[in-house]
Amino acid sequence: MKPIIRLFDFSQKVDYKKEVLAGLTVAMTMIPESLSFAILAGFPPLVGLYAAFIMGLVTAVLGGRPGMVSGGAGATAVVLIALMQGHGLEYVFAAVALAGILQILVGVFKLGKFIRLVPQPVMFGFVNGLAVIIFMSQVEQFKSGTGWLSGDTLYIMAGLVALTIAIILVLPRITKAVPPSLVAILVVFGVVMGFDIDTKLVRDIASVSGSLPPFHVPQIPFTLETLQIIFPYALIMAGVGLTESLLTMNLVDEITGTRGNGNRESMAQGTANVLNGFFYGMGGCAMIAQTLVNLSAGARARLAGIVAAFTILTIILVGAPFIERVPMAALVGVMVMVSIGTFEWISFRIINKMPRHDVFVGILVAVITVWLHNLALAVLIGVIISALVFAWESAKRIRARKYLDENGVKHYELYGPLFFGSVAAFTEKFDVSDDPQKVIIDFKDSRVADMSGIEALNKLTDRYQKAGKKLHLRHLSPDCLVLLKNAKDVIEVNIVEDPHYGVVTDEWV
Repeated sequence: MKPIIRLFDFSQKVDYKKEVLAGLTVAMTMIPESLSFAILAGFPPLVGLYAAFIMGLVTAVLGGRPGMVSGGAGATAVVLIALMQGHGLEYVFAAVALAGILQILVGVFKLGKFIRLVPQPVMFGFVNGLAVIIFMSQVEQFKSGTGWLSGDTLYIMAGLVALTIAIILVLPRITKAVPPSLVAILVVFGVVMGFDIDTKLVRDIASVSGSLPPFHVPQIPFTLETLQIIFPYALIMAGVGLTESLLTMNLVDEITGTRGNGNRESMAQGTANVLNGFFYGMGGCAMIAQTLVNLSAGARARLAGIVAAFTILTIILVGAPFIERVPMAALVGVMVMVSIGTFEWISFRIINKMPRHDVFVGILVAVITVWLHNLALAVLIGVIISALVFAWESAKRIRARKYLDENGVKHYELYGPLFFGSVAAFTEKFDVSDDPQKVIIDFKDSRVADMSGIEALNKLTDRYQKAGKKLHLRHLSPDCLVLLKNAKDVIEVNIVEDPHYGVVTDEWV
């Protein structure tokens, strides 16, 4: 019997050493990123760290994808900037909680499976765009105020970044017992402290010292006007967060060769965001960079995410003096390597073997992702273009085999779907004036897919009736018969040997 609630899969073999070390590494990389995004959006710095802790813990325990890491992500923080500037932090918390409720509803109604409709070229564009964003965000660390670093400050920063990258590249050839990213951070930290090198530290971004996340009901008027203000932001945040989270889940599925549960992940993301709204967090979603750091360190279970979350909380409570002295160059080097590892370099090798429209879609999604930092919009545009291309290609594939049987009946055996895109080609295949008195259209290898197809059949039936001839439809599937029920007065249907088509559901997996 399948358990109703299963937080952990205890049959899974867990490498505790790898999980703990991976969690520590993830926490190190998540802290400056969460702080940066919080400051970018105009939030208090601790709001970003609280979000990293709450998102990381809840999704690690309840999520549908072991190995994924969630936190206070920039993709969702950017959505809330205008709300913060226009109405203040209390409205932000309310919008975050409402976004969480919307995400829970997506999971409850099992809408997470629709992420499977995202084509591979869109995935390539999404991942490549994110890789560029991650890299460019690290380049920003070479700025001081409004200008670029220069002189010895620049050389020291660049040298420490190069040292970090060198350790990450070389250490795996010597030993794989510890995550190279964590070793690189500790070595660079030791070098900077040991030689008293003057360079940019985590504390130069913001203080990470604080207390436990306080329970806090958003201080807003609970009116319809308030709902009208926060709902658009909540809806966009929910969409952006789920898009990035479910696409990240797909990426982890490919890397690990396993399959996550999109609906469960949606509910976990929503639960975490509701808690963020009431515990002083800015909300968030899956963080692809930290997820890839986690996977590259060998983590495959939920433990690493839990360790990362509690590490962040420990640092907030007692470890701030230490973590604030970590050189930003070490974290920049780690994230640069993550961006290089994230980029789908195979897309360059197969670009000449892919259809031109797939290449166009992949590039367009990457450009929109980088240019607008709007992942949901980029993916949506990519899916729409891919769907239109598919419709066009499918429309060209409808064919009809024609023959007369021994009784003088004209048969049209259709191949390919009858839908809005193929209606014109379908209509052109019939010779109403020269056909015999009885005509049969065989749908054994075809289906009526939409109302455009129904209307085309109605018009064709009417043309044959006006010519004094009878049109029969044969081998229609049950779902097609449901679509055609409004046409039963003018269309004679033979349902003998109708095929039945099942729909795969999550319960079959």
